[in-house]
Amino acid sequence: MTATTNPTSSPGGSNHTLFVCKTCASVWQEGKRIGESGGEKLLQQLQHFAQDWDLREQFPIEEVECMSACNRSCVVAFTAKGKLTYLFGDLTVDGCASAVLECARQYYIQPDGVLPWAKRPEALKKGLLARIPALPLM
Repeated sequence: MTATTNPTSSPGGSNHTLFVCKTCASVWQEGKRIGESGGEKLLQQLQHFAQDWDLREQFPIEEVECMSACNRSCVVAFTAKGKLTYLFGDLTVDGCASAVLECARQYYIQPDGVLPWAKRPEALKKGLLARIPALPLM
């Protein structure tokens, strides 16, 4: 994969983030989480694939405790300054990490962050939970 320069990227740092819910697809017993969650497994797969991803410095992966989409797990979000934010759910633990990184690449190269449905990887054509307008750049 080759790196692509983004017109909204900031020198010396990243303004893009891939958030991954680490409590998605958890098993609960008596108010306590049991074992490893699906979100943790997806996070580990993303981190593994991202080791060789040319955008790993420009598009860091951040774990979050919860994104309040528990009935639609596993959940990830793409966000960046001046771009739409996308929240995806219903992701499978196995087999979608590379699709998430490919979709992140598409998001990265779009100045406004628009991800046309037809161009998204198959695993992210369904499960769009939100497309949140961008905050204006100041």
